[in-house]
Amino acid sequence: MQYDVKSPSEYLEKLENDWRKDKLMEVREMIKSQGPELTEGIQYKMLSYEYADKTVFSLNAQQAYVSLYVGNVDKVEDSRNWLKEFNIGKGCIRIKKSIDLQQSNLERFIAKTIEIWRKGGETDC
Repeated sequence: MQYDVKSPSEYLEKLENDWRKDKLMEVREMIKSQGPELTEGIQYKMLSYEYADKTVFSLNAQQAYVSLYVGNVDKVEDSRNWLKEFNIGKGCIRIKKSIDLQQSNLERFIAKTIEIWRKGGETDC
């Protein structure tokens, strides 16, 4: 879903208070804890996380899932094995209601992606 907002706090205020908000907040905390230097903002009407003026992640609540956008998932070694319980596109990880994020490897994937960016790499398409 898209919201016409100008700040992350406005985005979070507009979210419906349901399971999608809970999942989004959980992923948001993973990103913030693994990458405290990332700047949170709004791009393309969704949350974005930047490092050195480059977008590392985008995060958005859709109608049936929460999307974590990363450019190209396959640029992170072993990502398909770590994320096998998720529906994955080339650059999108779809997080459904039934997935227990604490039992998944999503935070490990997020940490590895941030590590790549810290070392000057990228996960762009």
